[in-house]
Amino acid sequence: MAAGHGTRMRSSLPKVLHRVCGRTMIEWVVGAARSAGAGRVVCVARPGSGLDRALPEGVELAEQRAGEGTGAAVLAARDQIEAGSSGGGGAVVILSGDHPLVTGELIEGLLAAHARAGAAATLLTTDRIDPAGYGRVVRASDGSVERLVETRDPDHVPSHALAIREVNLGSYAFSGPDLLSALDGVRETDGERYLTGVFPLLRERGHTIATHRTDDTRSSLGVNTRADLMEVEAQACRTILVRHALAGVTFSAPETVYVDADVEIGEDTCIGGGVTLTGPTRIGRRCTIGPQTTIHAARIGDRVSAPHSHLVECEVADGASIGPFAYLRPDARIGAEAKVGSFVEIKNSTVGRGAKVPHLSYLGDADVGEGSNVGAGNITANFDGRDKHRTCIGRNVRTGVDTAFVAPVSIGDDAYTGAGSVIVEDVPEGALGIARSPQRNVEGYAERAQQENQSE
Repeated sequence: MAAGHGTRMRSSLPKVLHRVCGRTMIEWVVGAARSAGAGRVVCVARPGSGLDRALPEGVELAEQRAGEGTGAAVLAARDQIEAGSSGGGGAVVILSGDHPLVTGELIEGLLAAHARAGAAATLLTTDRIDPAGYGRVVRASDGSVERLVETRDPDHVPSHALAIREVNLGSYAFSGPDLLSALDGVRETDGERYLTGVFPLLRERGHTIATHRTDDTRSSLGVNTRADLMEVEAQACRTILVRHALAGVTFSAPETVYVDADVEIGEDTCIGGGVTLTGPTRIGRRCTIGPQTTIHAARIGDRVSAPHSHLVECEVADGASIGPFAYLRPDARIGAEAKVGSFVEIKNSTVGRGAKVPHLSYLGDADVGEGSNVGAGNITANFDGRDKHRTCIGRNVRTGVDTAFVAPVSIGDDAYTGAGSVIVEDVPEGALGIARSPQRNVEGYAERAQQENQSE
């Protein structure tokens, strides 16, 4: 496959490494080829493109060091094509790396048509899109492909050719030896060697040129600009949502939801409006996610509720309740039936089964035991300016509001802390830890203050 070039993306990133629903464009195309049974995948790119460090595992890179045009790109993979042909390999399929919506099913259909016709070349075509700018497929009286007419400059194209609706989509199946032999005979046009130049030569040599006509027009969507990328991503996201919906997931406002390709969602889960699910996120059954929740690379169990919250690289066990307005940061692990409530932030901490952190608290580098209740406004002071330290809160602990835990510190099982305490020492099991200054009331203070203000 050709990686695709062009500067219209206005980006330092190679075009095919821009992402569509979490995967690079080249990953989409490679995935489609492999799902269609490709035994060997070769990506053609210019030297220094950076693709050598970004290709999916097992994909070979062929560097196009000479020539311009699609034909020159294919010739850059001559060694791989010849090796496949000499080894008794199947057809050579040419795909574009910047057409990420091509599917494995479409490639399978192309290969099946190629085999049925015993063709040297088979083109993927359609008559379901606006043909402007596409190469028209001109057929002979017997229905075979006679030639392609390029229409980039329609003023120099005969009207009868412009009237043709069937167009070439730029994906092909070839016999490897016939492809290379024909490409060697293609002359450059305006300094470029075009792949489509092989078709007249193949026909002159008596070879069959077949087509596979499709109604699936998504493969025609190429990406040359960021606007194109937006359109392709919108199409891909809609396809992903439909796949999940058919598997038993409800989307209450699908037009506002974004889901990456690698996300998994269980049956009977409801995804509310404004939800974003990215990375290798796994969500269980019968969950309620959103509205307005973002989850990245997290593992969510069954029956979890998470409205208006942000979850990143964390784990939430079955039956837990998150939010609204909670922030779970990396390595937060929330136990079964636990509660993390409003405006709570948790990082690198464990909240045990059935424990509650209801509101307005920060837990960093902490462990909260089963059944404990962390009062409102609690924080763990986990950083001493140089190192991080852990706070350990045991089982069935009840902490008072506005308690600060200066780590490292441990609170024993069944213990309590008094409201407003700053806990700097361990609290034994079953004890009450209080660390605050005694209250002192100054009688008559308001009257004296008023007199002082009047005298000034």
